[in-house]
Amino acid sequence: MDESRGAATPGWRQRLLRGGLAAFTGLAVLATSSCWASEDAGPAATPHATLTATPTRSPALPEPTGRHPVGTTSLHLKDTSRKDPWVRAATVRELMVSLWYPATSPAGQRAPYMTPTESDLVLKHAKITTVPPDALSTTRTNAFHDATPAGETRSLPLVVLSPGFTNPRSTLTALAEDLASNGYVVAAVEHTYESVATTFPDGRVTTCVACQEPNKDETFWKKLVRGRATDIAFVLDQLTGPQPMWNGSRLIDPSGIAMAGHSIGGASSIDAMLGDPRVRAGINFDGETEDTIPDSGLPRPFLFLGREYGHRPGDQERSWERTWEGLTGWKRWLVVAGTQHGSFTDLVLLGDQLGIMRSSQMPGARSMEITRAYTRAFFDQHLRNQPQPLLERPSASYPEVRFCSAQTKTCT
Repeated sequence: MDESRGAATPGWRQRLLRGGLAAFTGLAVLATSSCWASEDAGPAATPHATLTATPTRSPALPEPTGRHPVGTTSLHLKDTSRKDPWVRAATVRELMVSLWYPATSPAGQRAPYMTPTESDLVLKHAKITTVPPDALSTTRTNAFHDATPAGETRSLPLVVLSPGFTNPRSTLTALAEDLASNGYVVAAVEHTYESVATTFPDGRVTTCVACQEPNKDETFWKKLVRGRATDIAFVLDQLTGPQPMWNGSRLIDPSGIAMAGHSIGGASSIDAMLGDPRVRAGINFDGETEDTIPDSGLPRPFLFLGREYGHRPGDQERSWERTWEGLTGWKRWLVVAGTQHGSFTDLVLLGDQLGIMRSSQMPGARSMEITRAYTRAFFDQHLRNQPQPLLERPSASYPEVRFCSAQTKTCT
């Protein structure tokens, strides 16, 4: 948890700063720590974490829901047109990107979730000492490393994922695997020096330099959001341009590109859409937003999906209401009762399995089921033109999900 923010930092930006691995921190933080506030979980949460015995089995991601086997690979990309925004000595912007995609067969080895070194850094940053340092690296995934891509030329929509501040891209793996099994190419971007652990092919491991910035004020957050939008545009160039960096790029439908992100990654999806017309639709998972939409509005589809506590219309955190007015295309505002900030990622899911849990919260398996279902529905509707009743009204299958109205300031 980064303690460098000052008392003058607005409350919603404090929550955005907490929004990365602090979501995991909140599962295991000691009662004496001031890093975690109950507002992230809502009034039903208990004030302290509950620690249980460490399980003997390794954690596992839920199986994907689609019919396709899933392959995965990583790309090391270098943007020579710009310097790194966080490290002056870095004369190029280096990025690691994980790809998930439909595969011809479930052949080869399952891909690792993260390296033991990354697991150690993640857990240390979250101040979790009740599990072995390599615990996260033992997580069982469902994707096969470098499996042969499957599909017709230009037949697969592309979804770009951006993680929360301090989070590695791996924390969005369960969602990515599910989308890939349902016929999407998924690219999760590691925003270098904004994550606590990024491993490059030559063995280098970079950490969160941005965390050390002394003043996390409005200028800092705008720099972060705009930098991520630039990262996304560069990745799209590398995947869909004339000289693509992935041998499966021919499968990508360049007219079917969208973005989703968690926390600051979700906020960045709006800037990415504003700056790049290739991004046709976007999802924000529980991220407070900046006021960046021009008066002309953003006419492309957008979905808010987040916690009920703090994100209902009329609540103290008003950024979604301000942004809502600028969204002039198809839009939905959904909140999920019983969730916390990390519920829309792998964090709560893995925390449950590792024996680190927070009372009175929705189980991570259920919150991931909901996140997957509504994400699939949104992209199927807006990238494949398949109408989805799930997005039109409350569902008996998911009674925790409530549709919000900015006009009436209610959620039903």
